[in-house]
Amino acid sequence: MATAESERRGDLDAAAAVFTDVRPRLFGIAYRMLGSASEAEDLVQEVWLRWQAYDRGTVSEPGAFLATIATRLSINALKSARVRRETYIGPWLPEPVDTAADPYLGAERGEALEYATLLLMERLSPNERAAYVLREAFDYAYDQIAEIIGTSAAAVRQLVSRARRHIADSRRSRPDRGGQRALLEAFMAAARSGDMVELERLFAADVVNTSDGNGAVKVARKPLVGAERVAKFLKALEWLWDDMEVDWTELGGTTWAVLRQHGAVYAVITVDGTDTGIDQILWQVNQDKLGAFRD
Repeated sequence: MATAESERRGDLDAAAAVFTDVRPRLFGIAYRMLGSASEAEDLVQEVWLRWQAYDRGTVSEPGAFLATIATRLSINALKSARVRRETYIGPWLPEPVDTAADPYLGAERGEALEYATLLLMERLSPNERAAYVLREAFDYAYDQIAEIIGTSAAAVRQLVSRARRHIADSRRSRPDRGGQRALLEAFMAAARSGDMVELERLFAADVVNTSDGNGAVKVARKPLVGAERVAKFLKALEWLWDDMEVDWTELGGTTWAVLRQHGAVYAVITVDGTDTGIDQILWQVNQDKLGAFRD
């Protein structure tokens, strides 16, 4: 009896060691699929529960097996998440997470980690997104991806090609990192001073201001579109800057303005643009999605 219990514990310890080794990759897959750290953590926990209960002696490549479970669960979770987000109060934005320390990613795959890419991936189908993440972020072979998502290598090539095209088309004429930070700094200076003339000069005609607050007080619940309308909205936020400290951080290949009030993070802001000016202003005010900025 004691020997059997000891063997069981030893087997579970070995399973935990395997899982711990591959866990960063599982989180990376889940996070890039779902855009939410908390949902990714829950999904990784589900993978662990399934790994515990599985007949592990039949698995020849545990890492590949666990990645398959994580990807398939992510595809299903993404489908249901998009339904759940219909009840979200106001616009939904992906949660910024620091992925710079990802041990499975080389510098040449860096674009797949960027927050801007995460935003663009919201437009992809679940299978397109899975194929793109596995190929671009983790350099999986097409036949490996095909086995994971249950299709052919030729179909995977088409999925990845479509995903790349959608993302590339949306990224044309975007500023480099230095240019993006310069735009953000100029925007913040004009917004804090309430300079509507300067704001309208910085904006593209079709600029969109999007705030994710999930019902938070004094957070816009609909995107605002148009240079004049957005400038007027920002002018009306003069109250916001009272006792507000602003500093800068790099996260997900993007510069963010971090707004702190009485030492606590109130919100983060970033912008993006084209040759015609700032065309996107993003506010993350949902406190559940600001964990990366509190560390």
